[in-house]
Amino acid sequence: MTHADHEAFAGRWAEAIIGTSYVSMGRRVLTRHLVGLTHQLVDAALAVEFDPTVGHQVGVDMVAAHFTGIETLRETLALIAEELPGVLGSGLPGVEVAGRVAQLVGSMAAGYAGALRERSLDEQDAIYRAGLRARRQAEQALAASEAKFRAMFTGAAIGIGIGDLDGNITDANPAMLEMFGYTVEELIKLNVRAIAVHPDDPPSVWEAHEELIRGERDHLRLEKPFFRSDGDEIWTHVTVSLVRDEAGEPAYQVAMLEDISERRRLQAKLQYQAYHDPLTALANRQMVTERLERIFAGSESQRRVGLCFLDLDGFKVVNDSLGHDVGDQLLITVASRLTGCCGPGQLVARMGGDEFVIIVEDTAGEADMAALADEVLSALAEPVQVGRHELTVRTSIGVVERPVADTNPADLIQAADITMYQAKADGRARYAMFDQNRSDSEVASFTLSATMLAAVDRGEFFVVYQPLVDLVEGALRGVEALVRWRHPTLGVLGPERFIGLAEESGAIVQLGHWVLARACEQARVWRNAFGDAAPLVSVNLAPRQLHEPSLVADVTKVLADNELEPSCLQLELTEQSLMGDDPGPLTVLTKLHGMGVRIALDDFGDGYWNLPDLRRLPLRELKLAGSFAAGLQSPCDTVDQRIVRALVDLAHALDLTVTAEGVETLAQCERFQALGCDTGQGAWFGLPSAPEHIDALLRGANPLFDREAL
Repeated sequence: MTHADHEAFAGRWAEAIIGTSYVSMGRRVLTRHLVGLTHQLVDAALAVEFDPTVGHQVGVDMVAAHFTGIETLRETLALIAEELPGVLGSGLPGVEVAGRVAQLVGSMAAGYAGALRERSLDEQDAIYRAGLRARRQAEQALAASEAKFRAMFTGAAIGIGIGDLDGNITDANPAMLEMFGYTVEELIKLNVRAIAVHPDDPPSVWEAHEELIRGERDHLRLEKPFFRSDGDEIWTHVTVSLVRDEAGEPAYQVAMLEDISERRRLQAKLQYQAYHDPLTALANRQMVTERLERIFAGSESQRRVGLCFLDLDGFKVVNDSLGHDVGDQLLITVASRLTGCCGPGQLVARMGGDEFVIIVEDTAGEADMAALADEVLSALAEPVQVGRHELTVRTSIGVVERPVADTNPADLIQAADITMYQAKADGRARYAMFDQNRSDSEVASFTLSATMLAAVDRGEFFVVYQPLVDLVEGALRGVEALVRWRHPTLGVLGPERFIGLAEESGAIVQLGHWVLARACEQARVWRNAFGDAAPLVSVNLAPRQLHEPSLVADVTKVLADNELEPSCLQLELTEQSLMGDDPGPLTVLTKLHGMGVRIALDDFGDGYWNLPDLRRLPLRELKLAGSFAAGLQSPCDTVDQRIVRALVDLAHALDLTVTAEGVETLAQCERFQALGCDTGQGAWFGLPSAPEHIDALLRGANPLFDREAL
């Protein structure tokens, strides 16, 4: 929001004030004054640490500037509430600007009302003093003082009533008569308690009034409701003053009343807006927070609480395909059905978007919450008719039921949120009950995912190498580079703990590039030490890496930085990487193949690859899935052996070499060699290990296994 935006908004504000108040300053000075107040509101709305009391001071400043026309506050609050959120835009990430503006508006109304009330009280005190002076002057010059007092009494904008110590009303000014709907004749027949006592009055009100009558206090100020003559309720700010005689003894009482009903209604409306979702009229996130804080603030350690966290499955598709109007109507229907599933004391709230929460106090156990979740699923399963569209609603629900003493509001919501995603992972359109072990596991996974990139920068990852051995000569032909994570608290983690997380989060791109660079650096070390006997280095490529536009350039640079021939590098990819209609990955592989980089298809045979499509791929090698090794343990001619023979023949017909993975025994090594596999990899030849172990193998004069034993 620029300074020009501030001035434009202040200009519209000035128009609202000029139209509702008498302003002594010129339009330009008024606008400049309001620009300053606008700055305060904008800074508060966009502050990292939100302070709604800024609105209170702005309200006070308006009264101090005499912007106090009858409609001034209404017009000002309407302008700020309607226009300021749109001017502010999205604000800070994760900040709900509309909610902050609503709180600023409420605080501003309170500040304005408080300042106006203080000014009214000053006027009341002035009136009171004038009344006393009028009484004294009446004793000296009755006619003159009576005229002045009556002018003040009659013309006052606030209601004034005079009564004796027994509560009999002796006089009332026109403002008070209008406020209560009585004539003066009707009112002076009544006792104060006849019109002042209200069922909602706390006992302390009338105890304080008795103290005033007894002369133990001189003033009583409070806000309280009254009933008019027609039965309608009004709210007033009341000041009751005790008037003493010349001897200092109580003589009579004077009540001054300001009608604050409109302000109360405005405050109630603003409070409702602050705690309710404008679309569905359900409670909002703020009310959820305060309700949970109230529940957990209780001293009853045996209480239990339950929470359902709901997210509509596929709601984005409705918005994207049918429009937000249809989506809004769907949310309204969902809100209505959720409310119908809940009983008294259960809070249904919309947290935002298509997320809802149900809070249940004093549950008897998980069975209560499971029954509620089943009821919600059934209620939402009925199709929803929105215009000409019949929509099917499905939801995933995370359910948590815990003793209050065992958790806190933040952990309760987090647990329900995590559990809801578990329900989605389990197939959607269902509920999942909170499981501490599963939650701990997922939190640990989230933590690993969130810290992975930083761990790369801190050097916590390292690369180990597993031999690729020639099945004919028994010589080391290559190594596969495999990444490990030396976690500071969890120890060394294998790829099964973090590769999936890296692929989900996108960190696999940076991690994969780091592995490629380290593997090529090691390849250069071996090339310098062993010349042509140095092994080729095989590095895995994740599916996401194949879609990176910079992959070819990155590989080219890494090879150049280490002065390696492209043939020294082999890149392994899985069938999953090449599934789909996107031609991008095939284009990238073709470029890499053209450079001379070897391309290997890993875990071949585990997927659903169309064999004839192998002809269009720029491959140099097939790596058979390790699952085949189990079927080759027997010397008999098994189905697995016949499949491996067919795959090897197919690969050789395409001029591809074949590597058998998962070789763990001599028998498996013999079978794969007999079936024509070119190289083998597995525990039989060596586990993944540090580069120094590969150095030792390269320096050894003997082959990795005895060729004659086969």
